[in-house]
Amino acid sequence: MEKKDICSYTYEELQEEVENLQEKSFRAKQIYQWLHVKLADSFDEMTNLPAALRKRLSEEYEIAKVKMLERQISSVDPTEKFLFELDDGNMVESVLMKYSYGNSVCISSQAGCRMGCRFCASTIGGLKRNLTTSEMLRQIYQIQKITQERVSNIVVMGTGEPLDNYDNFVRFIRMISSDKGLHISQRNITASTCGIVPGIKRLAGEGLQITLALSLHGSTQEKRKKLMPVANKYELKDVLAACDEYFEKTGRRVTFEYSLVSGVNDTDEDAQELIGLLKHKNCHINLIPVNPIKERQYRRPSRQNALKFQNKLEKNGINVTIRRERGSDIDGACGQLRRRYAAAEKGEADEDIRVN
Repeated sequence: MEKKDICSYTYEELQEEVENLQEKSFRAKQIYQWLHVKLADSFDEMTNLPAALRKRLSEEYEIAKVKMLERQISSVDPTEKFLFELDDGNMVESVLMKYSYGNSVCISSQAGCRMGCRFCASTIGGLKRNLTTSEMLRQIYQIQKITQERVSNIVVMGTGEPLDNYDNFVRFIRMISSDKGLHISQRNITASTCGIVPGIKRLAGEGLQITLALSLHGSTQEKRKKLMPVANKYELKDVLAACDEYFEKTGRRVTFEYSLVSGVNDTDEDAQELIGLLKHKNCHINLIPVNPIKERQYRRPSRQNALKFQNKLEKNGINVTIRRERGSDIDGACGQLRRRYAAAEKGEADEDIRVN
């Protein structure tokens, strides 16, 4: 019999499970606290439960494995990168970034990605599978346990497209922000999407207070198509209209992520087109000098050119920042550490990895 994924149950669902087990109702609170507050890795740790109940839980349920394989600690800033192995051998990456306002963790929502963005290492090799709610939660739980430090901010910007794993992603948001768990404020959670229009519209009606970040990366439909295959399915005007709807329904200002690629989307013409698109929107633009990866030919612009691009936008009243580079001495781009580890396991030279 396949075991049930107990860490993906909401508190209400766990109450029903406990009732079905014919256990006393208060056991649900005890089990939920062990899983989502004390961050237990096994049922044996739940010492205030009767031994017979712990045995039955271990026979019928599982706590999804999210096991650390590698931890990289930057020597240039307070950034750490983690490689985790899942039950089926798939691997995902998470990043811890320490700021004056608290610790922020960037998590993955899928093992691999099928969106195919041209400058991203996460998409090389395609999508393996969606992560369960528990696997998303436990990336944060493991980092908090390993570092013994509280996580206060979350960004769902690691490997994968969260709106391509919609139900598990929304359940994750509700559980991580629940006052019965870690109770991380939804206003401290940001999720990035490449622009799946139906998903954005659906998310706007969920009653959540998270920040939506759109991966824009191109100032016109045609330029976006060259970098992002998803643009072949969704027109830019429809993506922007969905973002407007998200703002109208939630009151949460949308962030537009714009990876600056030297000679591709960082020209004066690109800046002017971007101004035309966003000048009258209540939004923020996050300029991201692209992170070079050996499998792609794209390169980041010079610091001077990036500042010039930023200045043009600011002069037209657009709120814009250049994202500060973090962890430059470790595998910075999403997917790099995972691919390097997988290559080493197969005995391949790093240089021999090629785009499929």
